Amino acid sequence: MSRELTSFSFECQPLSAAHAQILPELFERAASGCYCEWWHFEGDKNAWLDRLAHHPEANRRALVERAEAPELSGVVAVSESGDAVGWMKLTPASEVPKLYGQRPYRGLPCFQRDRERTVTIGCFLVDPAWRKRGVAKALLRAGIELARAAGAVTIEAFPRRADGLRDEEVWTGPHGLYVKHGFEIVHDLAQYPVLRRML
Repeated sequence: MSRELTSFSFECQPLSAAHAQILPELFERAASGCYCEWWHFEGDKNAWLDRLAHHPEANRRALVERAEAPELSGVVAVSESGDAVGWMKLTPASEVPKLYGQRPYRGLPCFQRDRERTVTIGCFLVDPAWRKRGVAKALLRAGIELARAAGAVTIEAFPRRADGLRDEEVWTGPHGLYVKHGFEIVHDLAQYPVLRRML
């Protein structure tokens, strides 16, 4: 897939079994025990907090299993040294009903349409040492290519829009990045807009 040529060189690749070891290591370097499992977790918030505190290995195992599955799951930025330095979750909308069921998005008119060929961007994670170096931009561009190749007709994104957010709070992706890459607002709600790009 796409290759970013900077002083920090990396390549964006579709998630595969080749990333089963290096992607969890990215989450560990970023001290993120979720391992991108939140949208798939079926318990309530208290159960989730318990899992983060006492059973993070279950989240890690789930991420490894997702890497080894053949389905579309995301894009990994891999450095020249072979480390995962960025991640973008990209999955069919039908795989993340929890996201669409969140209070700001539940039952919105913009979702009353055929969802079969819609993919969703669930989150971003960039290695702290690699932030502000174009990794998120490259992941998004590669994700658009990957979604198109997979036969998707739309991509949906759920950025937070507020001033003063820390990097860790922009985990669903920067609002401005989506706009620069052709995403349009289909539901405009204060801090929780819904963006969509047609492919």
